[in-house]
Amino acid sequence: MKSNGFTLIETLIATAILIILTAVGIPSMIDLLIKMRVDNEINHINRLLILTRNTALNTSQTVTLCPLKGNICENNWQLPLTVFTDANNNKVYEPLLQEKLIQYKKAIVEGDKLQYGNTRKGLTYAPDGYLKGWGQNATFSYCPKGHLKKSRAVTVAVSGRTYKSEFNQKKGHDVTRSGKAIKCN
Repeated sequence: MKSNGFTLIETLIATAILIILTAVGIPSMIDLLIKMRVDNEINHINRLLILTRNTALNTSQTVTLCPLKGNICENNWQLPLTVFTDANNNKVYEPLLQEKLIQYKKAIVEGDKLQYGNTRKGLTYAPDGYLKGWGQNATFSYCPKGHLKKSRAVTVAVSGRTYKSEFNQKKGHDVTRSGKAIKCN
């Protein structure tokens, strides 16, 4: 008499193979998900910077990118980021002065870190597309919690142009345009 089922040994072997494949595959999948999250955030920040600069150029106004708390720019880059016209360049969103909200970006993943300089509250572009004010050129560093080798960055030059970090094969991690490692304090 012929049976159409599996034997206990066949089931145990198939289960063992499945467990081994899962144990090998899950860490690679987690690494891929973290890399995708970091790449997505860096690309989004880069697009926000380009939007901020282009808005300043196209409207002939000063435009600010910053984390707003209420209507005031804060030095907490984990907050949602906002792009707005900043008529008096004071890093305060004031709709009564006809300042306009251009774009809003959700906060980053809790536990990850986004840093722009050490003390900077915001970044403002002048109507000519250059950064407005002394010392605004710096690097936006995005560091995922527990996976610092997967950190990425966007450097903003005085000219207002942006440069994303690139993977350095020898060092095994991304470096900035000047070859420096990406750090979040």
